[in-house]
Amino acid sequence: MSNKPFQFKQFTIQQDKTAMKVGTDGVLLGAWVSLGSNPFSILDIGAGTGLIALMLAQKSSAELIDAVELNNEAYEQTVANFEESDWGDRLFCYHASLQEFAEEIEDTYDLIVSNPPFYTSTYKNLEENRAMARHTETLTYRDLLQGVSKLLSENGSCAFIIPYTEASNFIEIAAEFRLFPNRITNVKGIETSEIKRSLLQFSFKENKIEETMLIIEIERHNYTTAYKNLVKDFYLKM
Repeated sequence: MSNKPFQFKQFTIQQDKTAMKVGTDGVLLGAWVSLGSNPFSILDIGAGTGLIALMLAQKSSAELIDAVELNNEAYEQTVANFEESDWGDRLFCYHASLQEFAEEIEDTYDLIVSNPPFYTSTYKNLEENRAMARHTETLTYRDLLQGVSKLLSENGSCAFIIPYTEASNFIEIAAEFRLFPNRITNVKGIETSEIKRSLLQFSFKENKIEETMLIIEIERHNYTTAYKNLVKDFYLKM
């Protein structure tokens, strides 16, 4: 995958130091997450390059946008990308595990987002850092949701993107921490393909679920109107 900077409309992501590059999953989550509660404070768990936090800095008026990242190279990359952006005064990255961070931080956040690590059958073919970032053993869904439930404000919400095949299990674990899905969007590459990802937004309130489907492409590099409308504020060529 390319180490070249990834240029968005209002910011640039340098990605030469970290194994996890800019990808569709992160962009989808950053563009999709609802800011209906007009959050004052936002937390991005597992920042990678700082992509999602930067997207939320662009699209929100949140005064405090924190990120937490354990990997050394990814932490350094995130800090640099934050400093080079127009919103450096609102962005801060902590170098810690989620578990350490949740133990030390007393404050809560109005919105928490995470593109969490997940198992992939191809992980053995990836370099070690990237494999670690994509394998749930480094941060299980239970660990993630337990930390989120501690750090989320009473009226806040949290959002994730995960493999569709794991969505039901994820929702069951979230319920153990009194987090209930309010929005679900399942994502397909093309109309005839299997569902690949689930975008999930939770809160402590058990409301009727708003459920939708998003199809990314009509055919290769011919994007659907729904996808273009979702990401047009970020991608240069949309």
